[in-house]
Amino acid sequence: MDTFPQAQPREALESVVIRFAGDSGDGMQLTGSQFTHSTALMGNDLATFPDFPAEIRAPAGTTYGVSGFQIHFAAHDIMTPGDAPDVLVAMNPAALKTNLGDLREGGLLIVNTGAFVKGNLKKAGYEGNPLEDGSLSAYRLVDLDIQKMTVAAVEAFELGSKDALRCKNMWTLGLVLWLFGREYASTIEWLEQKFAKKPIIAQANIAALKAGHAYGETAELPSGIGPYEVPKAKLEPGVYRNIQGNDALAWGLTAASQLSGLRMVLGTYPITPASSVLHALAKLKNFGVTTFQAEDEIAAVCAAIGASWGGALGVTTTSGPGVALKGEGIGLAIILELPLIIVDVQRGGPSTGLPTKTEQSDLLQAVYGRNGDAPLAVLAACTPGDCFFMAIEAARIAVKYMTPVMLLSDGYLANGAEPWRIPKVSDLPRIEVEFPKDKPEGFHPYLRDPETLARPWAIPGTPGLQHRIGGLEKGYDSGNISYDPDNHHKMTKTRAAKIAGIADDIPVQTVEQGEDSGELVVVGWGSTYGAITQAVARARAAGKKVSQIHLRYLNPLPRGLAELLGGFEKVIVPEMNNGMLSKILRSEFLIDAVGVNKIAGQPFKVSEIEAAIEENLA
Repeated sequence: MDTFPQAQPREALESVVIRFAGDSGDGMQLTGSQFTHSTALMGNDLATFPDFPAEIRAPAGTTYGVSGFQIHFAAHDIMTPGDAPDVLVAMNPAALKTNLGDLREGGLLIVNTGAFVKGNLKKAGYEGNPLEDGSLSAYRLVDLDIQKMTVAAVEAFELGSKDALRCKNMWTLGLVLWLFGREYASTIEWLEQKFAKKPIIAQANIAALKAGHAYGETAELPSGIGPYEVPKAKLEPGVYRNIQGNDALAWGLTAASQLSGLRMVLGTYPITPASSVLHALAKLKNFGVTTFQAEDEIAAVCAAIGASWGGALGVTTTSGPGVALKGEGIGLAIILELPLIIVDVQRGGPSTGLPTKTEQSDLLQAVYGRNGDAPLAVLAACTPGDCFFMAIEAARIAVKYMTPVMLLSDGYLANGAEPWRIPKVSDLPRIEVEFPKDKPEGFHPYLRDPETLARPWAIPGTPGLQHRIGGLEKGYDSGNISYDPDNHHKMTKTRAAKIAGIADDIPVQTVEQGEDSGELVVVGWGSTYGAITQAVARARAAGKKVSQIHLRYLNPLPRGLAELLGGFEKVIVPEMNNGMLSKILRSEFLIDAVGVNKIAGQPFKVSEIEAAIEENLA
């Protein structure tokens, strides 16, 4: 590992928010992920927010092709990627145009002047050059011709102009790594692995990385801009790794397979932002995982149902449009009463909507969105790391109650990352599975467990357990097809009672922060957890009487929730939709739940929830 003399002492900071922004072809996601990896190795707590354009490759230099990556890292516990960047790296005019409004006043602005040519300025909507008209005077500007210095750094490798310029993200990464006291050894190792078959490309990128780092070390930066350091965070002892939500989902589903002794079969169809769950699970064949990419969403869910019928743990992954297409298949799994896990990584809608932007707008679809009375269990993860544990919980409920379970995540959790303490396998609960081995007295396929109301999981081919399944209604006392009106009423009520009974098998609802009653409670679900937690903590530190409740179980709702909500004068519900959980709470508990709604394809800022708290306490 190279070491570098410190030209000047580093200023200690408690936390920093950095945003890298540029064209979708500028490698900003790679730059951000490598900075994140180096930061994790330094021992900081962190949270990230990759922000992708919807277009696969928008015209270069246009505002709708800008790709961003934000990281918040600190010497203390943090839960969000930060409200406003302290540092903005803008690789072209479009990146500056779309991101400058978020940079805090006095923030550090690093600009690649080589891209600020007339054509790019026009594409970004600038009439003049903002680097020359004084409009950036509110920020600490570092304007560098990164393109020119990158080309000079890789000249010895005799790359073409296009390939040479592709290294500019590594030059930029080297500079920012130096600026915040990060090592680059892990990035060099990654480059050597990634370009193992193209060693010249690897060496060119490494040269650019080192050149950017050396520039920071030797150049005379503008007054007031110097090197910084963020001390290590005091994390709970254990073995940590950096993890994204979709990777955590894949690992959690695989862990559930191991804990239950069931083979796992994923039937899926690629869709943003859920596709990387398939990619991660495809690498885990050595754990008995089978992945099947079907021709469409309907075939995918039906394949997963078939796997469950055969005694495997059937899983299907998708996003909102895919849930709509899978609706009839999910209804089939409900009437068959088979375990099935549906992972919905939500995105902006309706229709194609905002495929790369986050939203929480599938909640009503998850709870109610099927023909007929078709209840199922609905869970929601609240952090990237929590995706692992909620995947295990989804499998436990699905198997124990012989029901489909929908697990909600979203694009923010899917692509965001945080340090995750790897759990000990011995600490994870076993998932008990029981298959009837021989024909019990009076067997029929809908003979129910009196406690859970689950039917037996009779594997096809087991002697004496032959039975008929299908989408037609079944007789309560025989399992045969039945059109009897009273029987249909009874079976509908029974399926509903089975789901409602899950409430006795999940934790009683408690408050996350604050008292059990009072002036105001902030109720959240899913990925709003971090922003709400920090907003409530700040409000309480300022002496305000506010509490927090966060829901991970959305159908059925936990026991004790009604009593808690009834103890507060006001209930507000921040969510990234037009008021779905607030609608459910109003209908279930007849309380005046007030929505704090954000439908912008972006996660909540802590300040936005703080403002809602202030408004409702006024």
